[in-house]
Amino acid sequence: MTLTQNQILYIENVIRTSLRDKFLNYKPESINMPFHYRLLGKDRMALYSFIQSLNTTFGTSIFEPVAVALAKLRFKDAKRSAIAGAQISEEAHKVIQTIMNDLITGRKEPNKAEEIEAIREVSQKGKMNTVKPTKVDVTVISRDDSIYLFDIKTAKPNIGNFKEFKRTLLEWVAVIFAQNPKAKINTCIAIPYNPYEPKPYERWTMKGLLDLNSELKVADEFWDFLGGDGSYNELLNCFERVGIELRPMIDEYFSKFK
Repeated sequence: MTLTQNQILYIENVIRTSLRDKFLNYKPESINMPFHYRLLGKDRMALYSFIQSLNTTFGTSIFEPVAVALAKLRFKDAKRSAIAGAQISEEAHKVIQTIMNDLITGRKEPNKAEEIEAIREVSQKGKMNTVKPTKVDVTVISRDDSIYLFDIKTAKPNIGNFKEFKRTLLEWVAVIFAQNPKAKINTCIAIPYNPYEPKPYERWTMKGLLDLNSELKVADEFWDFLGGDGSYNELLNCFERVGIELRPMIDEYFSKFK
């Protein structure tokens, strides 16, 4: 399945608008770095600073709307920056803590299917506590009403944060079941691209906490899941075309720092 012309135009406009807005509002940090400036030049340092700033906004300003645009043609519904729910039962909270303890100590290997069923079984038991789980970056609902909740992370997430990531995935399951214990739910970490390409993504860093077959989608696994086979490559082509189109504007902007 390839992208429609409307999807391509929309995606390219999202990229174009985001980059233009960034240039309009971006103010380089006024940090004196005399050795760096003399070695590399102020224009290159300004470009480096801009790229660092752009990286922090890529997820919300580009990846999330693009993911929704891809998914809407293939799935029943898709939305961004949603709240999964606001309540978790006391018993579900206890089960989540037990799962985390077992994974952290190595007593058990991650098994998302078993974890989901363990949470489902107690999702309506005990007092319902109000919680504020992490917002879902992208929510996708399939035509059979299966729910997919994605947490989009940077290409090289901090390994030390994976305990928090795993807990978030489990809490999303619990808040969905608090509303509907019969729901078909999948929660997943999405990595937009593989920084190690052409080598495989270093999945071993997450082994022991994430069920790598069920809780992680990297690069084409994520984008092709949303938009169909070939979507990842078509998406890269969209970025390339917009980059070529805006290159004169980019060059003019950074020429001011020479």
